[in-house]
Amino acid sequence: MTVFGEGGLGGVQGHRDAVAAESRRFVAVLEGVDLSASVPGCPGWTLLDLVRHTGSVQRWFSVLLRSNIQEPPATRAVELELPERDDAYGAWLAASADLAARAFAEVDLDAPMWTWGADPYARFWVRRMLYETLVHRVDAESALGLPSVIEPALAADGVDEFLVNLPFATPFAPGVARLRGRGEVIRFRAADVGREWLVQLRPDGFGLVGAWDGRAVDASVQGSAADLLLLLYGRVGRDFGGFAVAGDGELLERWFANSAF
Repeated sequence: MTVFGEGGLGGVQGHRDAVAAESRRFVAVLEGVDLSASVPGCPGWTLLDLVRHTGSVQRWFSVLLRSNIQEPPATRAVELELPERDDAYGAWLAASADLAARAFAEVDLDAPMWTWGADPYARFWVRRMLYETLVHRVDAESALGLPSVIEPALAADGVDEFLVNLPFATPFAPGVARLRGRGEVIRFRAADVGREWLVQLRPDGFGLVGAWDGRAVDASVQGSAADLLLLLYGRVGRDFGGFAVAGDGELLERWFANSAF
């Protein structure tokens, strides 16, 4: 059995713990702030929209886990219990994370179930929830002009999670279907943790290939794991000062124009 994302996080237990930690960080950011602030990473959203989205996703994923669904769900409708006052949304988000933690504790996370990504086991949803929460925590900090810190091992696992699952994201990210090629390879390298990912574009699709063996690549992006994670999610651009970018600029432009999710 292939287990995804074990990395330096201790597998599914590490992901469970990190969901709780990221949720606490997000809740702490909301203390006494104006939820009408706009969110640069999510154009058109306010901070209130961002919080509602994150808590709603946590609640929906928890329902999927408890139901152990075996095929795509017919609806995303779940009981949200939205608060009446804006100043109660921090507590509501904390309650959403508590629901998720209980689901993680009560469900066999190695059980087969439907997922949209590469790992057809319940643990997929824990890892997916982690990076949904983490990236939106960073979005909230950005909206408020606060600095963001992402632990390098966590960021590297997030890069891996993104690249492993991206080929399966066409149902909600149609641009991904345009990521085709003739064998071109893009190398992403997280210099601070010594990890790298090679993505090859083929006529029939794209995906990760083996570790770099020194052969030529068509384009490369190097930076810290945290910066790479935010780049892949479209929160920073390639012109951000922490990146070393080389190779085929048109290939990179095509990748980033079609890989958003």
